Amino acid sequence: MEIPAPVPPPHAAEDVTEHVGYRLKRASAALRNAMDRALREHELTVPQYSCLELLDERPGLSNADLARGTFVTRQSANVVLRGLKDAGLITRPATAAQGRALPVHLTPAGRERLHAARRAVYSIEERMIRGVPAHRLTALLSDLDAMTAALGD
Repeated sequence: MEIPAPVPPPHAAEDVTEHVGYRLKRASAALRNAMDRALREHELTVPQYSCLELLDERPGLSNADLARGTFVTRQSANVVLRGLKDAGLITRPATAAQGRALPVHLTPAGRERLHAARRAVYSIEERMIRGVPAHRLTALLSDLDAMTAALGD
């Protein structure tokens, strides 16, 4: 059996920890952990918080829209929405007025919880970007968008 030739890395790297994907995953995990801790104090999960943010910006989104916007499956979005509805943070009709989509809206309690949690989340983002010079932040965001586009998402 012939041993395959080593695959060269896409850029110079001493080991796996120097790969872009590894660093992105490490940053993502650190962000998620910080958000989990902060949002627990507001009795929210990260997907619940994300749904509240999206609904604040675009009231009336459907389950499918919220699933796409929060990076979860439609089934997971249903679970998230059920939790938010049970907590009195959103309204969702039992039946669709037209078509199949059930538009979701924040309640006053949902808006209040979102605004309280947003302070905590924005504080995390401020800590996260503190090490990035202000003049490079726009380029960083653009680079992240370019990476996403390159992967077809």
